[in-house]
Amino acid sequence: MKITQKLAQAEHEGRVWWSFEYFPPRTAPGMQNLLDRIERMREFGPEFIDITWNAGGRTSELTSELVRCCQRDLGIETCMHLTCTNMPAEKVDIALKEAKQWGCRNVLALRGDPPFGQEEWTKTEGGFEHGIDLVKHIRESHGDYFDIAVAGFPEAHNRPDWEVEMKFLKNKVDAGVNFIFTQMFWDVDLFISWVKAVRAAGITCPIVPGIMPIQTWNGFQRATSLAKITIPDSLLAQLEPYKNDDEKVREIGTQIVADMCRKILASDIGIRGLHFYTMNLERGTRMLLEALNFVPHIEVVRPLPWRQALTPTRRGENIRPIFWANRVKSYIHRTENWDEYPNGRFGDSRSPAYGELDGYGIWIKQTPEEGRKIWGEPTTFEDVSELFSKFCNGELKSLPWSDTAPASETTVISKELARLNEMGYLTINSQPAVNGAKSTDPVHGWGPRNGYVYQKAYLEFFVDKKKFEELVSRIERDPMITYYAIDKHGNLRTNNHSDGPNAVTWGVFAGKEIIQPTIVEAVSFLAWKDEAFELGMQWAHIYEPGSVSRKLLESIMETFYLVNIVHNDFQDPKAVFGPFGVDAKKANGTANGGAHALPN
Repeated sequence: MKITQKLAQAEHEGRVWWSFEYFPPRTAPGMQNLLDRIERMREFGPEFIDITWNAGGRTSELTSELVRCCQRDLGIETCMHLTCTNMPAEKVDIALKEAKQWGCRNVLALRGDPPFGQEEWTKTEGGFEHGIDLVKHIRESHGDYFDIAVAGFPEAHNRPDWEVEMKFLKNKVDAGVNFIFTQMFWDVDLFISWVKAVRAAGITCPIVPGIMPIQTWNGFQRATSLAKITIPDSLLAQLEPYKNDDEKVREIGTQIVADMCRKILASDIGIRGLHFYTMNLERGTRMLLEALNFVPHIEVVRPLPWRQALTPTRRGENIRPIFWANRVKSYIHRTENWDEYPNGRFGDSRSPAYGELDGYGIWIKQTPEEGRKIWGEPTTFEDVSELFSKFCNGELKSLPWSDTAPASETTVISKELARLNEMGYLTINSQPAVNGAKSTDPVHGWGPRNGYVYQKAYLEFFVDKKKFEELVSRIERDPMITYYAIDKHGNLRTNNHSDGPNAVTWGVFAGKEIIQPTIVEAVSFLAWKDEAFELGMQWAHIYEPGSVSRKLLESIMETFYLVNIVHNDFQDPKAVFGPFGVDAKKANGTANGGAHALPN
């Protein structure tokens, strides 16, 4: 069924509707787990779902596969994103033919972001220049078979050229668009004003507001920063005091977003439905629906009290404790949702939420002009290492790998990190060792109150291969250290002979099982490698071709290793720095400056 038909039916019945967005995960286990998650979330009662098309067009086959599974196997009405990026007309036609074959009757037509590894968007040979061209092609090729949606940007109403943007939107609708999905927003008054302007422009098709649940403080900041969305001061004032308590952020954030939703639905602008950007996560969306009293009570009749899952970790499961015979959902939630605190760079590769940013594209948020203003024009390796050092000391507001200032816990080891960068180890991620800090600790705490959290020390950095060989010879003297090192071309080195993940963060809470939200494992590192080096190359490309700065950064990305190190003795907070020859006391201020000789 077309989405517009479903919306008209809901309006006829006088009920509010809601829908969910998902993106294709980066790993095969993540894909299987996402399908299981979508099936569970079907019980939340979405009117339809939509599946994104990766920025750069690299996951088009995964998008098509997800649409097939959702339409054919799960029986959920699905809208397929389709972009112009890397898509000649022939590939567009194949995607539309397959969608039609699977009964998908809804398409979100977008121009898309620049292809992976490119700075600017360019038309693909034999493809389409603008989103409106894609809309016209779909209409000409398939008549009225598909409902076609396009994107709307409430934030554009703040810009001086908003009338031009509105004209573009009107032209798309006139070309055959049936409804509009909006970008996320936090300012409801701005959204309402934009909707009224859309109607004043003569656009009468349904508008579907995009709603982003607040999952964590870091995730909220990252998503808002990437999309360059205005945040009302009142919203920040409610969240910021609890930014180190993810559970509290989620609790308050749920109420904030629920209030936004109520205001939208109560406004006299004809909006009777909401589209939730789930980020492939379940709990935050469920909490928001419950706050709005939107979760339907659905009885699902099955031959067993629980359905056997298809994920690799549960495929062989055939026994569950009898205590949960009447609490099947509770048992599932307790044993599967430990990935709902995605704070670290390394999540579980089996999680459908793994690689969430890649689901929406890999890019640095700064424009070339902004990047050059922040980072200047480095001409020597010493210039580059100084930038990294300044970032660790809080003197630089961002790096390509870090959109925001260092986390508060980084201050515990900031001097050591700065020293490492001065020595040629370009650090992009880290965490200090923590041995039983209270979950309410303002620096290290997370999760529910009355708990304790633990961390193994972790370092991630770029380093030239000669210096890496010297480092490895010293690492081998400490049996408590494990490392992975990989170059841009995929050559991997490690001293870890275990195939399983290494939990580097865990929490112990009253009345709960131990939660392990952050791990390090080979498959995750291999998936992250492409993104890490790509961000470095994008930094290089903010400078003119042939310039010294561009050549320098490209050379670093082409020739350096990306390394991560875990020191497994979490009771010794300084041990991770031993192989580098960093004296913790000197790094913390008793001595500084000057050259530092590494141990032989």
